[in-house]
Amino acid sequence: MPFTFHSHSGEFCCHAHGALGDVIASAIDKKFHTIGLSEHVPRLRTQDLYPEESHLTPAHLAQTFDAYVQKARQYQVSFRDRINILVGAETEYINPELLALVEGLRARHVLDYLVGSVHHVREIPIDFDERTYLQALDACGRSYDSLFSEYFDAQYELITKLRPEVIGHFDVIRIFAPISEMSFSDRPLVWNKIVRNIQAAVEYGALFEINSRAWKKGLPGAYPQRDVIEELKRQGAKFTISDDSHSPDQVGLHYVELYSYLKELGITELYYLARDDSRGVVVKSMPNALDHPFWALNGYTRDI
Repeated sequence: MPFTFHSHSGEFCCHAHGALGDVIASAIDKKFHTIGLSEHVPRLRTQDLYPEESHLTPAHLAQTFDAYVQKARQYQVSFRDRINILVGAETEYINPELLALVEGLRARHVLDYLVGSVHHVREIPIDFDERTYLQALDACGRSYDSLFSEYFDAQYELITKLRPEVIGHFDVIRIFAPISEMSFSDRPLVWNKIVRNIQAAVEYGALFEINSRAWKKGLPGAYPQRDVIEELKRQGAKFTISDDSHSPDQVGLHYVELYSYLKELGITELYYLARDDSRGVVVKSMPNALDHPFWALNGYTRDI
């Protein structure tokens, strides 16, 4: 304990740094109980490549993903006496064809789990940088109501069609919104979609990650922010934690703030995925998770 189910490496992701083995070694050094490996699924079209991928093609991305799974499975065996490793992927949803691709990848590679994330609205990236975020806002008529609504509609389609085991950075759509526009509670249309999405994921037993990378982006809390957390609690959602690390030194990043955030919100029970020889991947509970010595051992309980 504890764990992260959202991680990337520079070996298989152009906007990350460091080798996959070094990410795992960092987790071991910090006494993590479990790490989930979740490189991005490949994208299908040249226009969906990010700027740092301009030297690549969709075919390269597909080959890279296959190589990732192969190496991750090797590490799953070679590190098994030191840390529990799950091999998964983080989804994309740009268009319906990509959802079909993800389903095929999950079946072909027998992935342990999926992190269900949305990174685009109107086929435009919303968490890559502020410039493209504003392009997505322009495409939605400069309306934050429309931008947020379309994001949560895409998330709902992903949740209902893929049923990902972990819901990734639930409200990342707020990443570049000004403080004056961040509120969901005074947007009834948007809030109803949030309630709907949570209900759909809770019904099949998804875990909702509390993602500490939001602090790196300058947000005033983790993903999800406090208003969504309270709705998740009201619906009886199961929480897990993730660092969304993009390099070995980011494993456990902002877990100091995360520890305080969990205490503030009264979240003491966490859930995690585990491999079971007879049942496959199962969900397990860790009551009183904040009392685990991991937090003090790494200095995560100090005042911030």
